[in-house]
Amino acid sequence: MTTTDDSRGAAVAASVGAAAPDQGGRYTLRSISRAIDALDVLASADASMSVSDVARALGASKSTAFAILQTLEERNLVSSAGEGFQRRYTLGLGLARLGHRAVSRVSMLDAAMPHLERLTKITKLSSRVATMSQGIAVVLGQVDGPNSIRFDLNMGGRERLHCTGIGKAILGRYTDEEVVDLAEQTGLPKRTAYTITSIDALLVDVAKVRERGFSVDDEEDAEGVLCIGAPLIDHTGACAGGISVTGLKVSLSVERVFRVGEAVIAAAEAISQRMGAPK
Repeated sequence: MTTTDDSRGAAVAASVGAAAPDQGGRYTLRSISRAIDALDVLASADASMSVSDVARALGASKSTAFAILQTLEERNLVSSAGEGFQRRYTLGLGLARLGHRAVSRVSMLDAAMPHLERLTKITKLSSRVATMSQGIAVVLGQVDGPNSIRFDLNMGGRERLHCTGIGKAILGRYTDEEVVDLAEQTGLPKRTAYTITSIDALLVDVAKVRERGFSVDDEEDAEGVLCIGAPLIDHTGACAGGISVTGLKVSLSVERVFRVGEAVIAAAEAISQRMGAPK
C-alpha cells in the first residue's frame, strides 16, 4: 500500500468512524453490516478508492474488503474501473435507483403528521400541512389544538399564497421575480382589512419571511386569527409545500410568535429531512 493509500484510508476511516464489529443488535448480520459500512466509506471519500483504501477504512483484511466490494458490484451498488492494483471503486448507480424509489414512497402527509402532532403538543396550537398545486396551497392534513376552539382549516381546500401562513412561507423560497409572476397570475384578492393587496408590499413581507425563516399571517386571511408558517423542501431541493400553526391573535404576543416560529422552523426541517431534502 502506498503512502497516499494509507492517508486516504485513514482519513475516510476517521470520517465514518472505523467499523465497530462488536456493535449491533441481536439480529444484526455482521456481513451485511460490513457491506453497509463499505458503502458509507465510499460515500465519504472524495475520490475513488482502492481495495487497500477500503480495507483500512473498515479495519478489515484486503481479502474481506475485496469480497464485499465484488458482491456489491454484482448488484450494481458499487462500480469499478481499472485492473489489478490500479482498480478503483466508487458508488454504483443502483443506489440512485433505490434512493429514488425510497423517496417516491414517502408522502408529504405521512412525513408531516408525526411532527405536526408534536408541534401542536408543544405550542398548544392547531397545525396543518399543505402542498403546492398550480400556484395555490392545498391543505393535506391537520392536527387540532387542545383547546375548545376549532379552526376551519379548509381540508383539501385551495388557499391563496399572499395571505396565509403556509402560502407566504412558500413564497419566501421564491425569487422576487417569481413572486411577482405568481402575484400577476393569481391576483392579490382582499380577504380582510389587513390583507396585502399590492405587489410592493408583498415583496417587503416576503423579504421578512426570508430573514426570519418563518412567515406570519397577521389577520390577513381571517380577522382575529394569526398563523405562523415555514416551508417544506423535497429531495430535489425545491419547495414542495409548507406547514403552519393557527391561533387567536389575542393569545400570541410578539415574543410568543418568535418562540413558536422557531418551533415551526424545527418541525419543517425535520419533515423536509424525512422527505429527503439535501442537507
